[in-house]
Amino acid sequence: MIIALASPRVACSLDAGLAKIEQFVSEAAGRGAEIVCFPEAYLPGLRGQEFEVFPFKQPEHDRVMQVVADWSRKYGIATILGMERLTPAGRQIAAYVFDAQGQLQGVQTKNQLDPTEDQFYIPGDTRQIFEINTVKFGVSICHEGWRYPETVRWAAVRGASIVFHPQHTGSNREGVSLTHWGEPDGPYYEQAMKMRSRENTIYFASVNYALRFAESATSLIAPTGECQAYLPYGEEGVLVQTIHVEQATGLLASRYAPERYRESATPAAWA
Repeated sequence: MIIALASPRVACSLDAGLAKIEQFVSEAAGRGAEIVCFPEAYLPGLRGQEFEVFPFKQPEHDRVMQVVADWSRKYGIATILGMERLTPAGRQIAAYVFDAQGQLQGVQTKNQLDPTEDQFYIPGDTRQIFEINTVKFGVSICHEGWRYPETVRWAAVRGASIVFHPQHTGSNREGVSLTHWGEPDGPYYEQAMKMRSRENTIYFASVNYALRFAESATSLIAPTGECQAYLPYGEEGVLVQTIHVEQATGLLASRYAPERYRESATPAAWA
């Protein structure tokens, strides 16, 4: 399967964000990709960062859903779109999955929020496995994939060959300019990417914004834990790569044995 990871700059308006989505969906499809994934909460943008988030209510939400479904069908490519989900209880961070016919396959909410996000969002409470062209995959959103590895394993033990990881790490105002992927003295995020693949024997596809001071690159990690490819830090673009599904065996994830984690009621006896 050929996949695409789209790394845009922060959208300054809904129209600008939609134009960028169509541009990258079209480019990904033109390069043979079957799935394209966008960063976390791309529309209207992740709240609590250094940029203003434009108004985003039900009419804007519904407009995005319709046009992205139309573009998925027009260009013949499945699309994973990071967006806000509006609920009666509050806003959620979510990833909507459309197939190449423009049909909504489902939505994965962010269920483990960063503590700084509690004032803006409410967590979800369900997880889903998706399937496009016989390839199963999961979605783990930002903080979940960094600090809650069980969100990735959940998908891996259910047959996912790849987990997509829409995220936002970095700033456009200040920070360190990274030059080498996985640098030991850099932020830990890229090292975490490697572990999510290696500990499950699956692909891990992490999708960041094109930020001036990005703390991690948009990257595809192979089931061995090696970085297969990444986009240059801070540059907009679409990373298009082939994944070899037969290499994503899920071997280590399949050996997970939760029944061995029962709490012992009494002290262990001498052997």
